[in-house]
Amino acid sequence: MYKLLGLDKAGRKMLNRAITACVAANMALFLSFAVILNILFILVKPLSGGGFSSLDARNLWVFSFCALGAAAVYFFAYRNEYRKTYEAAYNESEKIRLDVCERIRRLPLSFFNKKDLSELTTNIMADCATIEHTLSHVVPGLAANIITAALTCLLLALYDWRLSCALFAGLPVSIALVLLSRKIQTLRGERVVKVKLEAANRMQEYFEGIKVVKAFGLAGEKFESLKKTLQKMTREAIGFEFISGVFVVSAQMILQLGVGVVAVTGVILISGGVLNPVKLIFFALVSAKIYGPFLVLLTLLPELFFMLVSASRMQALRKEPVMDGEENPVFPNYNIELKNVTFAYQKDAVVKNLSLSIPQNSVTALVGPSGSGKTTVSRLIARFYDAQSGEITVGGKNIRDIEPQALMKSMSFVFQDVVLFNDTVMNNIRIGKQGATDEDVYRAAKNARCDEFIRAMPEGYKTVIGENGSTLSGGERQRVSIARALLKDAPIVLLDEATASLDPENETGIQAAISELVKGRTVIVIAHRLRTVLNADKIAVLENGRLVEEGGGKELIAQNGLFARLYAIQQENLGWSVGVPE
Repeated sequence: MYKLLGLDKAGRKMLNRAITACVAANMALFLSFAVILNILFILVKPLSGGGFSSLDARNLWVFSFCALGAAAVYFFAYRNEYRKTYEAAYNESEKIRLDVCERIRRLPLSFFNKKDLSELTTNIMADCATIEHTLSHVVPGLAANIITAALTCLLLALYDWRLSCALFAGLPVSIALVLLSRKIQTLRGERVVKVKLEAANRMQEYFEGIKVVKAFGLAGEKFESLKKTLQKMTREAIGFEFISGVFVVSAQMILQLGVGVVAVTGVILISGGVLNPVKLIFFALVSAKIYGPFLVLLTLLPELFFMLVSASRMQALRKEPVMDGEENPVFPNYNIELKNVTFAYQKDAVVKNLSLSIPQNSVTALVGPSGSGKTTVSRLIARFYDAQSGEITVGGKNIRDIEPQALMKSMSFVFQDVVLFNDTVMNNIRIGKQGATDEDVYRAAKNARCDEFIRAMPEGYKTVIGENGSTLSGGERQRVSIARALLKDAPIVLLDEATASLDPENETGIQAAISELVKGRTVIVIAHRLRTVLNADKIAVLENGRLVEEGGGKELIAQNGLFARLYAIQQENLGWSVGVPE
């Protein structure tokens, strides 16, 4: 159970303390009930023929004071239970969420190719919430009620084993009924989780594609699809609750048939002269309260079964292999070597037996037709993925032996698809270097040619730019990304079509900023506009994942190979324009 819930040593201690606190609270409640029973027996005794004079006033006062003491004991026991279960469970849930986030951070990007964003969000939010509920409400209460129920059975058996057996005659059948229904409840629980994921995917798809939906008049159709998914989720959830309820209520009814069995057994034993009527009265009074732990037990078992579905999903996530390695590498230089590297996202290889040298303090451009593997090579160098075969080294060190976060400290990125956060411009740029001063951020922004438009915003650098920078234009978002890379000041720079979203007016300024960025660094440029990389120290031409040409720009044009053909096509297209035929 501990392993399935993902608890560390401290978490296990927390859960054990919570169970102990729940047992103590249950025992305190039974103490109060025992005191009340004694008071009832004292009050009932005069009715047996002794008259009011037989009332034991002294013991009545003693047990009355004991009742106050028992109430105080229960108050502090319940308070302790609350602190040990709810507060501790929520703290442990926070640790689990952070652990999941850290685990996800260390997974290779290949993992995310087979997982939807909504599924990972469900792991962090819904599954963790289920485990949180389990830690606070289910496991402590379940374990405590098992212990309490066992002690109750033992004590009642010592008082009178015959009536005790009668009282709990239906217990084995009740527990067997709930346990035998586990497979059905688990299957229904898995269906509920599956349809919830489907609904989350539909909602995410709808919101992300709302522009397309509106533009093509698909609002009604798309809404209907989402509506059907939500209705399906409702039906599955109700069905699961109904199935669980049928088994639980049936088990509880069978258990409480013991009250009738006690009555019949008691009458038979009294008629035979082998049972004191007081014992039967005692069991009749006890039966009203004694089933409490057993009823809770039967209710919590289905919740535990459902929790196991979420726990198994979390366990599967924990079993995903993470990318480990040396955490404090020291690079003697920043030469990059790819040796016979092969990589495939699915079955077909995208990079095939590729060998390439990228010298330190030089600019190496990766060019080629779309789908040739340019971006994939840059991601392999950054260890977003691990190649299936071959090796990639930085300064002679195999990057498989370096922890990805440690490797990232030596690299700056400017991606073609810029990712910004719903935060201030200042904080988005500061991602490049945590702890950078405001002056450092201003300097990087000026060099990236974005200081002017930032200061023109309503709150300047403190302006919140919306989800993924939605309030900025494509060119502005790209320049903020370049400012981030400038601020990081890493020895290796990867530029993935860094000027793709820029207008001609800004491109010249950004090219100047990039020229400052790449000075004295090992630079890898992915470019589609070949004229921008003609002066690179080396151009590597890729086709179908293979290196087909490499050399300087003029040299490759003179060879009249693939690079020359691509360059000629682009030069011809420069004169193309939109016009109306005469």
